[in-house]
Amino acid sequence: MTKSNKTKPEIARRIRELPEYLFAGIDRKKAEALAKGVVLIDLSIGDPDQPTPSNIIRAMKLAVEDPANHGYPPYEGTNSFREAVATWYKTRFGIELDPVKEVLVLTGSKEGIAHIPMSFLNPGDLSLVPDPGYPVYNVGTRLAGGGSYYLPLSRENGFLPDLEKIPARAAKRAKLLFLNYPNNPTAAVAGKEFFGEAVKFAEKYRILICHDAAYSEVYYDDYLPPSFLEVEGAKEVGVEFHSLSKTFNMTGWRIGFVVGNAEAISALGKLKTNIDSGLFSAVQVAGIEALNGDRTVMEKIRAVYQERREVLVKGLKEAGLEIDPPKATFYLWIKVPSGYTSVGFVEHLLEAGGIVCTPGSGFGLAGEGYIRMALTKDKDRLNEAVARIKKIGF
Repeated sequence: MTKSNKTKPEIARRIRELPEYLFAGIDRKKAEALAKGVVLIDLSIGDPDQPTPSNIIRAMKLAVEDPANHGYPPYEGTNSFREAVATWYKTRFGIELDPVKEVLVLTGSKEGIAHIPMSFLNPGDLSLVPDPGYPVYNVGTRLAGGGSYYLPLSRENGFLPDLEKIPARAAKRAKLLFLNYPNNPTAAVAGKEFFGEAVKFAEKYRILICHDAAYSEVYYDDYLPPSFLEVEGAKEVGVEFHSLSKTFNMTGWRIGFVVGNAEAISALGKLKTNIDSGLFSAVQVAGIEALNGDRTVMEKIRAVYQERREVLVKGLKEAGLEIDPPKATFYLWIKVPSGYTSVGFVEHLLEAGGIVCTPGSGFGLAGEGYIRMALTKDKDRLNEAVARIKKIGF
């Protein structure tokens, strides 16, 4: 006899109302295709296929064996890792950071992005969220009891939000503005002029800018992404999130950090001390090696993605798809052919060609009409994906 549903605990409304995480649904569709015997080429998720560099792994091995790293780590991160972050920022961007007050270690940048709304939003407050955008901006906002005001990103505007079009009534209710350049999913980039406009907007409405810079080190040709914090006044109104995941092929290591405005860093740190016990110190030792170690490691990783970018962009254009070659990130943002929706084209590629990619509409309503592919497979698999697309047509 099964127990009545009345005896089961009721799930909180905040969880019931959460949308399914985009990639959970994609994983389910992949499993269904695999069960049918389809040989998949998975270009859906931004998970680097290359291994973590060997120097980082060696540093981790030694750190794990050191008993000094076996106890609770400092809540805010070890002094040595935060100093390494400050040194890296000075070298890479020319920005001075106080490692004690302006650097906080995260269990991956996703965790910090999800939690910062809890530090700043009261019920009824708004976050200004890019559309399309990383789903966690909205999810973190909703879990904090706030609402999302969406900023459509269009190709005509370089996939930058038009801050002047935000109604004053929405701007006055907003406490956070999420930005993300180089951008996921569109691969767009932003310059200092745009960041300067964002700083003035934030000053006017007393908004905290949360810039997600997870892809700042995945760039091509002669382009070098700037930090939002390079702009005058940025540190007074914003913070910047970073991750070692994409830069050093460390997605599973779960190490990131946030830097910038000291008051915002302190507020997020206060929240984290109440809900987690810090990041394993041995992982932070590995992070120090990543930031301070052999810089040619990053150049080699970028070179692999650049070669893959050339292969896939060329092949998709030959197949008849419309795409702008990205200056940064390892994503391609591709217009769907006439007659298809984003989901419909993704389903066609999966069912007819065994190719897994992500519908643009999964990142927001303004993502309709696009799909995203990741450069996370080797050249042979990318060439095979192109061959399949040419064969099945659209």
